[in-house]
Amino acid sequence: MPTLEVATESWPISGGFTISRGSKTSAEVVVVTLREGPHVGRGECVPYPRYEETVPHVVAALEAVRPAIEKGIRRGDVPGLLTPHAARNALDCALWDLEAKHSGTPVWKLAGLDPPRPLVTAYTLSLDSPEAMAHAAAQASSRPLLKLKLGRDGDAGRLRLVRKAAPKSRLIVDANEGWTAGNVAGMLALCAEVGVELVEQPLPAANDDALDGLAREVIVCADESAHDRRGLDRLIGKYDALNIKLDKTGGLTEALALAKEAQNRGFRIMVGSMLATSLAMAPAMLLGQFADVVDLDGPLLLRDDRQPGIAYSGSTMWPPPPELWG
Repeated sequence: MPTLEVATESWPISGGFTISRGSKTSAEVVVVTLREGPHVGRGECVPYPRYEETVPHVVAALEAVRPAIEKGIRRGDVPGLLTPHAARNALDCALWDLEAKHSGTPVWKLAGLDPPRPLVTAYTLSLDSPEAMAHAAAQASSRPLLKLKLGRDGDAGRLRLVRKAAPKSRLIVDANEGWTAGNVAGMLALCAEVGVELVEQPLPAANDDALDGLAREVIVCADESAHDRRGLDRLIGKYDALNIKLDKTGGLTEALALAKEAQNRGFRIMVGSMLATSLAMAPAMLLGQFADVVDLDGPLLLRDDRQPGIAYSGSTMWPPPPELWG
């Protein structure tokens, strides 16, 4: 039977990180480790205040189900133990990793997927003044795909100056629920004008009805509005794509099922993550294999990453070493 270890870690961000809801200087993560004989499985999650999660809350949730875990569980048992989001994600991914180590079979094969290939990830520019974001864009202008954090007054200026500073980069935007029903049509039109390909979550999840049937020339992607398969029906007509994050779905198991069902309904797939280390990116890379847009740059934004970690060559990320995960 496995033994459970729950650890909290703080990983300093290189500089800082700001979105429309606030700023942070470190990534606060929870790591689940399952040990069974010589085999070790790990999973990492990020408690997210947007979903009323804190590090102590996630640790307490995992400790509450320790007896059940240490009696021996399978991935199919996890939804009966934990509600979706961070705690379930860490446990689910640790179980995938443990099974891979036990069987000597990589997770991609256990999941019935093709061997993972290198992916090109977006590189995120933190929300700042138009001039500061343009400077950051100029420094990152050799990267093929830039993601702009927006959602405050001055976004029009940010868009125009960033495009001028990085004329050859593809652009996507994340408004983090920061626009309004009154300005969303105009902002989407401006995004199309400057060549933005996709906009994440322009409106608050509780107030996104204004997107229903709204004409636009840019892909609109659900993030905070999209969690698991149960919520797909309400997204039809409002969104063109889904940003699937393991900390929202509650792990790789539900994320893979969500991606399949979303594609069957005509949605494009984006894969993203919270700001975290390579241990969190590794399972998300399996989703990235059939995503239209990949946003797994967390380790690039940290001062240091765990070792061994995922190797990045510029914006290209390589499949994780088995010592890390999977």
